[in-house]
Amino acid sequence: MRQRNVKNQDEILSSFDRYVQNPESLKGKWHGGFKEVHLEIGIGKGQFIYELAKKNPDILYVGIELNKGVISLASKKILRKEQEEAIHVANLKLFSFDAADLDKVFTEGEVDKIYLNFSDPWPKKKHAKRRLTSKTFLDKYRLILKKDGIIEQKTDNMGLFEFSILSFNENNLLMEDISLNVYADIANGKILDNIPTEYEEKFRDKGPIYKMIAKFRSDV
Repeated sequence: MRQRNVKNQDEILSSFDRYVQNPESLKGKWHGGFKEVHLEIGIGKGQFIYELAKKNPDILYVGIELNKGVISLASKKILRKEQEEAIHVANLKLFSFDAADLDKVFTEGEVDKIYLNFSDPWPKKKHAKRRLTSKTFLDKYRLILKKDGIIEQKTDNMGLFEFSILSFNENNLLMEDISLNVYADIANGKILDNIPTEYEEKFRDKGPIYKMIAKFRSDV
């Protein structure tokens, strides 16, 4: 989701008590009293991470976006949902950050699971290194994920999905589960639990949604 600055974004973020101004200061401290730390890279409007956090209060969900405006809009929507539902989701943190520098925010093995939902496919070949499943980013994920930590990807872009499969294979990841059509597999009972993003709800009838679950090999 590409977004320039949002009017009053700093005021919006200051009203969201789970926005982290200096995430580097929490390096090594994210777990706190939580049993796991899950990271979503690219939160869009925040629906996915909010719903997950509601369902699993013993897990800390951390969401990042490079653009501060996107984070502010997600924060605003989450606050509105909490008001409507009369709840406060405490196991949720958001911050604006470049995923290429994740090792500045998390220590080795501090993250249990990474979600990559409908990431920018960067379709031009010259931009391949910017894709969130390129070696550039996988090397960072390897550092911060615990042993047997999981990467879960969903996309509607076949080119990005094919690129991801090749990249995972070349970088010593095991693909534990692959769906070439998430909603067909839901209908057939092969996928029992799926939380959609806003983008997914809007475009799922336009073509198949692809999903992959992978982890780094422990024998290399």
